[in-house]
Parts: sequence; structure tokens; C-alpha cells
Amino acid sequence: MKNRISIFFAVLFLSFQLTSCGVMFGGSRYNGTFIAHGRPNADIYINGEKAGQGQVTKMLKRDRPVKVEIKEEGCEPITKNFDNTFRTGNFILTVISWGILGIGVDLGTGAAYKPDHRNNPSIEKLTDKNFRFSIESTCE
Repeated sequence: MKNRISIFFAVLFLSFQLTSCGVMFGGSRYNGTFIAHGRPNADIYINGEKAGQGQVTKMLKRDRPVKVEIKEEGCEPITKNFDNTFRTGNFILTVISWGILGIGVDLGTGAAYKPDHRNNPSIEKLTDKNFRFSIESTCE
């Protein structure tokens, strides 16, 4: 019986060590909603792949920047790059609660990053897992 209790606590301890704040609260992916303001019929390409027209939502990896292209026949195409940034708050919580192993998990899964909404007014943080990207454009 004593052996089973020891195994239980060892498994419980390891399960905590293999998670971290970034993974638990934000995950390694997020939903990005992209809106082509002023061009509802424009095709939206995200990282080179056509995602839809006018407004689209796509699941994206946190550790990669996003390249958005807006294309519409008869209009000048628009390309916007959206950078990501380090999630400092989750990093501090990870260090305090989970230690070095938690940092490795966050960095390895990409959960340590987020879209750079503080330095780019075109990005709006809705929740930890949902961001809105606005691309202002008109067709002339």
C-alpha cells in the first residue's frame, strides 16, 4: 500500500512538472480572426494559404509570425506582417511555480509566445486564446 501511495505522488509530481502556465492558460495555438476592412470580397491569404474572403478565423501556432495578404481583382494587393512576442507574465509564473522544466515545456511547445498586440494597434487581444487582426484597405 505504501508503495502505491509513493507511485501516486510521483506520477502527480511528474504531471505537474510536464505542464506549465503558458501551456495551461494559453496553449501552443490561438484563434486569429482577420478582417479586411473596406474590402469584404477580398481574398485573405494567411502564411501563403488562402483562408477565405472578407473575414476569416484560423488556428495559428503561437511561436510563428503571421503574414497576411489581401488580394482582390482590380485592386492593389496588401501585405501585412504581424510579429509575435514573449509572454512575460506566464514566464514569471512558470519560473515561480514549475521551475526550469516548465520553461522548457513553454518554449518547446511555443506557448511562451503571443501576437504582439501591445506594439501593434492592428492586433486586438480578445482572450488569451483569441486575437483579432485588422487590415485597413480600400480599393481605388
